[in-house]
Amino acid sequence: MRHQTIFVINSGSSSLKYQLIEPVSGDVLAKGQAERIGTDRGEVTHEVHASKFSAALPLPSHKEALTQIIEMFAAHGPDLQHVDLSGFGHRIVQGGWHFKGPAIVNDDVRAKIEELCDLAPLHNPAHLIGIDTAMELWPDLPHVAVFDTAYFAGLPEKSRSYALNKQVAHDYRIRRYGAHGTSHEFVANKVCDYLGDDTVKQITLHLGNGASACAELGRLPMDTSMGLTPLEGLVMGSRTGDIDPAVVFHLLRKGMSVDEVDTLFNKQSGMKGMCGDNDMRDVWKRRDEGDSDALLALQTYQQRLLKYIGAYTFELGGLDVLTFTAGIGENDDRIRRRLCEKLEFIGVKIDRERNENRDRSKAIWRISTDDSKVLVLVVPTNEELAIARQVVRLI
Repeated sequence: MRHQTIFVINSGSSSLKYQLIEPVSGDVLAKGQAERIGTDRGEVTHEVHASKFSAALPLPSHKEALTQIIEMFAAHGPDLQHVDLSGFGHRIVQGGWHFKGPAIVNDDVRAKIEELCDLAPLHNPAHLIGIDTAMELWPDLPHVAVFDTAYFAGLPEKSRSYALNKQVAHDYRIRRYGAHGTSHEFVANKVCDYLGDDTVKQITLHLGNGASACAELGRLPMDTSMGLTPLEGLVMGSRTGDIDPAVVFHLLRKGMSVDEVDTLFNKQSGMKGMCGDNDMRDVWKRRDEGDSDALLALQTYQQRLLKYIGAYTFELGGLDVLTFTAGIGENDDRIRRRLCEKLEFIGVKIDRERNENRDRSKAIWRISTDDSKVLVLVVPTNEELAIARQVVRLI
């Protein structure tokens, strides 16, 4: 029996990631990405049936990238004409105050996404390029925008408000919108399903190049580390995370422009800014070789995580489950072990063998001991599947 499929697109400024998914079964029929869009050194990678195909060629635009992706499907499968393609899901980082759930893209929705570009200048403009390109190539299929911020639309007022002048906050829509909501929602739901408990006090840690923490009561978010933009919160690959806002004033007075400070905070800071690398594997390698900058970066990374876990444990009135997800969370056993060892005083006991020997056949992987008061899990996130299922529910 043939099932409907959804084409999920995550468009960046110079890249475009995609997956063709059967939302019911969760099967990925194909996936890949186009990189270095806008250059004559582009590359398209297409994976299907455990085989990977690559092509190096000029990719002057996102349209050309998607055209080349279509050619990959034609050459290596599956045939897009015979997979019951039902629609497109587009990941959008910032939905602001407009969107509390997914939305079928029309002129009004597109205009609102564009209006929010100044809150996510590194993301929303690129998402719009992906939407426009895909709608031009597939005008007869529904295109659905799925927002990272939607999961946090119902945050308690005390969690989403800044202690900013009330009128200024209202006039300029300044509040904490969060990010990575699609991932946090997917993982939190998985944990609740796994335990059969919708009242569990849990913290989910989405640790990748971008990183965020979320406190949830069952399936509902109570607080999250990202704010007006994805810059706030944890130390990230190239973002500062929390920083005294007066640093901005200081740098402006010293002659830096607003754009220079923006670039500094978002692209030249975090792990990369502290030690020169934003790939955690390279940071660990440098640390093991005695690099003091890498050591300090790792210590700062861990310290920020501890602060948020501690704060959220108090906010929730206790902690039942701590869950790691995303690239670093799922794959870096040393980050998990060192962090959990610092949490022994609240009842966390990590099983080193479980932590170091991942069973990749399991959708949920327990790394705490059987007698640990806090259950510690690793749950692989699947934002693409979550997006595909939201698309199906809407259309």
